[in-house]
Amino acid sequence: MRAHPPAYRGLHGMSQTCAQAAKLAIVLVTGLSGAGKNSILRAFEDLGFETMDNPPLATLEDLAARAVTNLAIGVDARSRGFAAESVLATLHRLRARTNLAPSLVFATAAEEVLLRRYSETRRRHPLAQTGTVADGIALERDLTAPLARAADLLVDTSSLKLPSLRTLIEDQFGAGAPGIGVTLMSFAYPGGLPQEADLVFDARFLKNPHYDPGLKPLCGLDEKIGKFIEEDPDFTAYYARILGMVEFLLPRFVQEGKKYATICIGCTGGQHRSVYMIEKLKHQLSQNGWRVSVIHREAAKFSHPPTPQSHYAKE
Repeated sequence: MRAHPPAYRGLHGMSQTCAQAAKLAIVLVTGLSGAGKNSILRAFEDLGFETMDNPPLATLEDLAARAVTNLAIGVDARSRGFAAESVLATLHRLRARTNLAPSLVFATAAEEVLLRRYSETRRRHPLAQTGTVADGIALERDLTAPLARAADLLVDTSSLKLPSLRTLIEDQFGAGAPGIGVTLMSFAYPGGLPQEADLVFDARFLKNPHYDPGLKPLCGLDEKIGKFIEEDPDFTAYYARILGMVEFLLPRFVQEGKKYATICIGCTGGQHRSVYMIEKLKHQLSQNGWRVSVIHREAAKFSHPPTPQSHYAKE
């Protein structure tokens, strides 16, 4: 029996979803300078949210209480009176208000990526007026660490292109998107584990198309790659176990109040096996009613722009 999100579980689940939909979304957007907070705020603005950036911390609760539409507020170490504990305390009080649906989004990126971005823009880090950019990054990471740990949605923009970032925000916060938001991500192990991962599965033991000259330039969105991977005698059992685990856990994530879940599958290059399995998982979860978005972290490395095939519909 397939697991379904609460919105598909009879009248009681539907009434809960309707009640949630009536609440105003209050999103606190924070994170490291240079990690994309402003881009996230602009994505919220495109969704019809009212947006504010860096108001005095003492005014956050009043701004949220007076909101008449969905509201996204940028908060970072530059905000007057900034302290991570104060932000979390404000978020806790907002969550006690029955007419609001508050959440915390944290943007992060690897240090080398932040250093490169500051070098390219030639801007000074806001916390490094007298020191180096690296010093400012280290200080800000330390100051905001409690917020990163408490975030409802942690967004690592190290290899995330702007269109993908916008799509992620649209999928998680767009109209008609109640319940838990599920992000599926493929990645390459040499690039490190995704910081935002809730679940990680390893596909490196499966047959690797990389060693077939005819398949190497393709990616997991190509039908030939899917057929090759599914010929591995271990694939069917392994994929069934992943799907079973995910379908077992998602309703329990919902029960505990989790708003977002990031499920990752990795392989050696992040181009073939992990991409195919993520797409297959997306197809199944979407069919079962879950709200799913996909990120292929290594997509920029693909040698050609792949075209998704329709072979999943034939299953």
